[in-house]
Amino acid sequence: MIRKKAVVLGGGITGLTAAFYLEKWSKEKGLPLEITVVERDDRLGGKVMTKRRDGFLLERGPDSFLARKPAMLQLIKDLKLEGELVATSPKGKKSYIFHKGKLHPMPQGLTLGIPTEIGPFMKTGLVSPLGKLRAALDLLLPRGNMDQDESLGDFLERRLGSEVLYQIAEPLLAGIYAGDTHSLSLQATFPQFQEMERKHRSLIFGMMMNKRNPPPKEMEGLPEVAKRTVFLSLSRGLISIIEKLADELKGKILLGAGANRIEKRENQYWVTLGTGETLAADLLISALPAPILALLLPDVAVGERLKRIHFVSVANVILAYEANQIPFDLDGSGFLVPRTEGRTITACTWTSSKWPHTAPPGKVLFRLYVGRSGQEEWLHMDDEELLHRMKKDLRETMGIAATPLFHEITRLPQSMPQYPVGHLQNVKVIREELAARYPGLYIAGSSFNGVGMPDCVRQGREAAEEGLRYLQSSFHINKEGNE
Repeated sequence: MIRKKAVVLGGGITGLTAAFYLEKWSKEKGLPLEITVVERDDRLGGKVMTKRRDGFLLERGPDSFLARKPAMLQLIKDLKLEGELVATSPKGKKSYIFHKGKLHPMPQGLTLGIPTEIGPFMKTGLVSPLGKLRAALDLLLPRGNMDQDESLGDFLERRLGSEVLYQIAEPLLAGIYAGDTHSLSLQATFPQFQEMERKHRSLIFGMMMNKRNPPPKEMEGLPEVAKRTVFLSLSRGLISIIEKLADELKGKILLGAGANRIEKRENQYWVTLGTGETLAADLLISALPAPILALLLPDVAVGERLKRIHFVSVANVILAYEANQIPFDLDGSGFLVPRTEGRTITACTWTSSKWPHTAPPGKVLFRLYVGRSGQEEWLHMDDEELLHRMKKDLRETMGIAATPLFHEITRLPQSMPQYPVGHLQNVKVIREELAARYPGLYIAGSSFNGVGMPDCVRQGREAAEEGLRYLQSSFHINKEGNE
């Protein structure tokens, strides 16, 4: 049987997942396949970056993932890493919002920023009495237009009013995307909100009913550790997943060799690398950011659609302290900072409270976040000024004046894709045009259908599955032609 060739562009979590399942499933199907992963950087993992320092475990990219998304847990099971799963500490369940110079605990019963328990919500100092009454109108307001996409901000303001949007929901939900809620697509970010409005009319009532529903069937197969937490991490850091994928992947991995051009010649793709080398591929999977892929394809129409997906730059600053230097009870996971507060930081995770395994006894670890759509002034700051701003914000929010034991600054330029209104329709058209003009080329990654690690893993799996179907069809045609 003729050995086919697959090339995966991008050595982050999406590309490595796609390559892993390509190899695993092609062997199971008896399909001879030579796989090459191409990564422009000199390391694998993309935004997944774990560093060990002085007994601390530092996550310089994502620090965890949602526990109830099955694709990620299936990958961890396939990699035999289940024994390394770590749940958030019970101490880290509470979280705060910084408002008018004070840290306010988030009201009990908030689900994705939506109040589901009336008593705690009525007592919070985050929203005025008038704002609370406005939010309660959600129980009476009619449904909106169910057939159209709208911005997340417009939807939440229409249902709950501006105070709940800007003081509670926006810093929580938009923080996931480092975006502006009035620019983010509802259908691409939180489609369940629109579905709740469709089904229950009221968003609050829909959330209440959703909490009463029995756990979905996919919960039954989850590891026990995943059933008692919202977020999961790994005891040796998230880089363990990347390391195990690289170990398991028997195909060739090219580091420091990004793609410069993609050409289609008859039934194959030819990928020219920056090194001058050219790779032939019967199957091509791109896990590259959309704007980068746009520069590699000669098709102008597809390229223009890919360029519509733009990115925002963010950064994080890790600070370590002696525990006795912190004049604040770290009884939660951290706090969020609304845009209206005018701070440089957008959030602060009390990492060692949320994940006790990340710091030695008697030490404390914080991670401060910087950057979101419309607030990228920090890009013009050098590390010294950025660190000064971080320590100033930490002093004025938590009263911490001590000198940290050390700091780590991680800048992530153009790393957070923005999903504008109509994003899903744009991605649908991109996929249709690629299928018509570039059969055998599949796209995956945070540019398209989800920014979190589980969504990237799911897309990598789906690309591998679609790619293998294409190759099987190709093998079948070749066999018939040879006969």
